[in-house]
Amino acid sequence: METSAAVMETVFTYASPRLKFGAGASAEIDFEVRSLGGRRVLIVTDPGVAATGHPGRIAEQLTAAGCDVAVFDAVHIEPTDESMNAAVDWAREAGPFDVVVAVGGGSCIDTAKCVNLLTTNDGVLQDYLNAPVGAGRAPSRPLLPLIAVPTTTGTGSESTTICVLDVLALQVKTGISHPALRPTVAVVDPDLTMTQPAGVTAAAGLDILCHALESYTARPYTAYPRKTAAERVPYCGANPIADVFCEKAIGLLARSFRTAFRDGDDAAARADMALAATLAGLGFGNAGVHIPHANAYPIAGNVRDFRPAGYPAGEALVPHGMAVALTAPAAFELTYAGAPKRHDRLAALLAGRDVPAGPDALPDVIRALMADLSVPMGLREVGYTADDIDVLVDGALRQQRLLATAPLDVGAADLVAVFRASL
Repeated sequence: METSAAVMETVFTYASPRLKFGAGASAEIDFEVRSLGGRRVLIVTDPGVAATGHPGRIAEQLTAAGCDVAVFDAVHIEPTDESMNAAVDWAREAGPFDVVVAVGGGSCIDTAKCVNLLTTNDGVLQDYLNAPVGAGRAPSRPLLPLIAVPTTTGTGSESTTICVLDVLALQVKTGISHPALRPTVAVVDPDLTMTQPAGVTAAAGLDILCHALESYTARPYTAYPRKTAAERVPYCGANPIADVFCEKAIGLLARSFRTAFRDGDDAAARADMALAATLAGLGFGNAGVHIPHANAYPIAGNVRDFRPAGYPAGEALVPHGMAVALTAPAAFELTYAGAPKRHDRLAALLAGRDVPAGPDALPDVIRALMADLSVPMGLREVGYTADDIDVLVDGALRQQRLLATAPLDVGAADLVAVFRASL
């Protein structure tokens, strides 16, 4: 008996926070809080960002506007389940609140998302982590309005539904993904990124790059079986709206990434990077990411003793953007066959000129950029050897939600080849 052909998807979805962008935009956060009915406000930040004075200034604005403000300034760079739980416990003790304001990089914004979720909904962190690491539970109650104010240019967390963290006992990075986590408002002020160290600019900028590259080369939304309305998720595959954001983000990076790295005082380059981060977030927050991000989770989660420039001294970590970029060239060589024209288009956009088409084009352009940014070019430079490949592959295979977004099917043998080529 013949089986009927699968009915393929014809619908894609798109969502985003309300966006306020531009130099000086952070001076209007008190207006945004009042517009949301905020009177009791939680500011979430980290010690480094707190030292810049930005969170304190924002707290003063809000206090002058009649708000009662509490500041949690102990966010852990590259959050863990332990650091997230500590932040949640602090907020439960200090609350209740009616608006949350995250001021900082992706670690601060992600921690604020987690605090928002677990102070408004029942259960523990493990309940909400993506399966199979956690139970993948959806929130049952509304979250508070969240205003995201990025001070680094990279994660795009101000645009997305995702919160990322390390699960220490499993030595794996995972996350929580649900539309309710998306910030209500993103206030992107490039002036706040002027103090970002060159090493952070490089690593965070590579995260922007891979967000845009992976989203643009993701499996198209039309390649999935048709879903019901209730089954649709934020990552719906490459689509025309996400494509526009990704192309624009790559163009901005081609124009300004190297300049922002070399000269952090270049306001125009900083503005381009801030806009690229937000646009790439709007792209991958709807289309999705794939192999480089799946690989990044075990790379960061099994960190040895690597200590990157520009990050807190004495702490071993592989910054998320760096972890993503380490296997990106080999990953895009693998995925070329799944979307050749899209890979060739990205190579030309990132190079800022026509380049010979082929599976090596995009990997070569990425490697040239990484060399100019003085970042590690392979896994050995952050402490891994061939003996670690099985552990890294196992960790990446746990990220099936991401691997399913790749433009071709990806199995263990493919990941082994990518990790080996990335040593």
